[in-house]
Amino acid sequence: MRDGLKGALIGAAFLMATSAIGPGFLTQTAVFTERLGPSFGFAILASVVIDLVAQLNVWRVIAVSGRRAGELADAVTPGLGTVLAALVALGGLAFNVGNVAGAGLGVQVATGAPVWVGAVVSAALAVGIFLVKEAGRAMDRFTLALGFVLVGLTLYVAVASSPPVGEAVLRAVAPERLDLLAIVTIVGGTVGGYITFAGAHRLVDAGVTGAAQLPAVTRSAVTAIGVASLMRALLFLAALGVVHRGLALDPANPPASVFRHATGEVGYRLFGVVMWSAAITSVVGAAYTSVSFLRGVHRALDAHWPRVVIAFIALSTVVFLLIGRPVRTLVLVGALNGLILPLALATMLVAAHRPAVVGAYRHPRALTVAGALVAAVMAAAGAWVLWRDLPALWR
Repeated sequence: MRDGLKGALIGAAFLMATSAIGPGFLTQTAVFTERLGPSFGFAILASVVIDLVAQLNVWRVIAVSGRRAGELADAVTPGLGTVLAALVALGGLAFNVGNVAGAGLGVQVATGAPVWVGAVVSAALAVGIFLVKEAGRAMDRFTLALGFVLVGLTLYVAVASSPPVGEAVLRAVAPERLDLLAIVTIVGGTVGGYITFAGAHRLVDAGVTGAAQLPAVTRSAVTAIGVASLMRALLFLAALGVVHRGLALDPANPPASVFRHATGEVGYRLFGVVMWSAAITSVVGAAYTSVSFLRGVHRALDAHWPRVVIAFIALSTVVFLLIGRPVRTLVLVGALNGLILPLALATMLVAAHRPAVVGAYRHPRALTVAGALVAAVMAAAGAWVLWRDLPALWR
């Protein structure tokens, strides 16, 4: 495999994974582990299956067509691409406010600097990536390096917390409690909204398209979900070890208290590094992917996309400085992002069976059936959560 192609595939995988692993991801996992205990393992296992089905369908259709999701949506129904772009961009902006704040919080925990200073400095670093001539490659290397930092440090804390692994494995397949909100929220936090398309759009921009590339694209998609799921499982085990000992998590910052309870002040400082790494890579991923949708709206946006990404990051930072980032909002936005997934996935499935879009390519029947089932289940679960849980969560 050529070095350029291999780098693009790995970069796409880690862009998707690190886009998913942001402050919301850390917060959601800690909150639901404390709420459900070992049974949260079932929600994680269910989400892995849903995530794989969603990503394999989306990545393959986008790669074989060589078009971004907004263009495909317009090919299915004129105007649908604009609707999808608006939903994804607004969701990406909401999440990016939390990402910028998370970066600032990470800097504060690690160094003692004020949150707003850490947020501004981190945003400036993210902007710097898109000022580089080859912004795409710089982004790939950045997310890959920090992806290893995230997994490595969380593995250390997971081991230190001494979780009941046997019970976690048992409850992953035989849960004592089920919570639809948990499943919808973590699916939304892993493959909802802009995250669904982060890696696939990176492949289009890198020129990795066409039916001949599908085996490599499939491996890249599986790698992306594997990295994100590994991080989710490690963080779950770390939190479970703390909760199992009867220790309460700080509602103002649940994941920070996991690290502090597990390894003391050293762990708290490590959390600062983990939070910053998760947040800054998500700032990059959210801005890049949200703007990739807007590029199809007007030629000027496409021609000057790095500048638009920089403006998106700047806007996210300004909004954070004005209104802040409550933990509740991160959980809420994760759930709302999960509601975008059924629309996006259904659109990709329709496009997969349009010869005018995919040519002679024949989408696997098993993926079509599984994708349709996931879209239907997530639509029903999302509607139920919207009616039952979200009003109470928002209050």
